Amino acid sequence: MAWKKRPGTERFAAISCAHVPFHCKKAQAWMLDLIADAELTTYVMLGDLFESSAASVHENDDANTHTLEDEYENGAAYLDKIREVLPKDCKLVWCLGNHDDNILVRDSRRIPKDLRPLCDWNNHYDFGASFRHWEQIPYVKGKEGTFNLGQVIFAHGYDCNQNSDSIEGLQLAYSLGIWNSLTIRGHTHRPSDGIVQSRRSSKVLLPHWYCNVGHMRAMGKDRPQFMKRKDVSQWGNAIVFGEVNTRGNPRRMDGKQWDAELIVRQG
Repeated sequence: MAWKKRPGTERFAAISCAHVPFHCKKAQAWMLDLIADAELTTYVMLGDLFESSAASVHENDDANTHTLEDEYENGAAYLDKIREVLPKDCKLVWCLGNHDDNILVRDSRRIPKDLRPLCDWNNHYDFGASFRHWEQIPYVKGKEGTFNLGQVIFAHGYDCNQNSDSIEGLQLAYSLGIWNSLTIRGHTHRPSDGIVQSRRSSKVLLPHWYCNVGHMRAMGKDRPQFMKRKDVSQWGNAIVFGEVNTRGNPRRMDGKQWDAELIVRQG
């Protein structure tokens, strides 16, 4: 990924869904190797950094194997390793996912109200500094829950059906008023087939593109309990790289002002 950044553009990369402490170490090493020489100006973590077993409303065995503090320690280490290989001035963005948000959401089934302030990872005495390096976008569907660079829109994602990448991409593009946009999301753990253009019908293309970066979670024996009986054949590790023109108002730009590539890890 060693290519020269053009004037007036931002170079970005994005991943999603590490689910520490169940992250895939091989996928993590693969990702770090790819971004090390990419001369990035922005790096986006698209949510579900944490598994958040302690904040689940469902009975599970994961909560018996590690604590919430263990997740903070692993999450801080995961983000620190990313920072170590990026340029010092690279902008760091973390779009919170539903698993991350479960820790702080006002829902006493997850974390009791009187303990919730103590669970803010940013204030943790050992690991908070690692998280505070990252701009954190709330998990809210719509403009408030997105980060964008020019015509490129980043969000964790909300629905998991087969058409959710395209539908949510269009919804977010319309809410921000950006045409010729690219929406990048995760959530479903299913990488898209490259950068895909949305369609109104089989013959009518729309001025919007989308991609899904899959997940960075370990599988095998660490496969999520709730997926033990479900099909995960479409799940995969992936990362997206791109470059976008950030000069001018993205709502008034004519034509596509970005280029991007989705890379799916093999094996």
